[in-house]
Amino acid sequence: MEFFLKIEELGYSTFVRESGSLWAFPMYLFMHTLGMATMVGGAMMINFALLGLWPKGVPIKPLAKLFPMMWVAFFVNLFTGVSIFMKDANSYGRNFDFYLKLVFVVIAIWLMRHMQKALPASAELDNGPVPASLRTQALASTVLWFLAIVAGRLIAYVGPVPGL
Repeated sequence: MEFFLKIEELGYSTFVRESGSLWAFPMYLFMHTLGMATMVGGAMMINFALLGLWPKGVPIKPLAKLFPMMWVAFFVNLFTGVSIFMKDANSYGRNFDFYLKLVFVVIAIWLMRHMQKALPASAELDNGPVPASLRTQALASTVLWFLAIVAGRLIAYVGPVPGL
């Protein structure tokens, strides 16, 4: 508890929490949402293609070009997420849903990195059926991102609620 309170007392944390500027909490929250939409949206496009929800005859491999944009979005989310955490560290640090979200995100990011390597390496991806291992990874990624988003939303409503 003391550690989290010290984080909240930092000048940067106070700025994010108490500043009336649009460049503080509102912008961080907007950028976090935009980053999530970009990262998870790219992941879902790849996942759905691997799961067969993609037009027949349209190659899947070019979707690998989405990964650099998804990584930029991840690092935007990392920065804004840490900043948002710092403003109410004592509340977030005691919220089980926050840790649940982190677990889902870490596993989904690990899987995203694994899929980034596997997608171009799959020689027959555009000429035959999607390998079962890639379909399984796509399904797991879809479920993990869904659970991460649900857990993230629950942070605002369950357990110690930030800002109160």
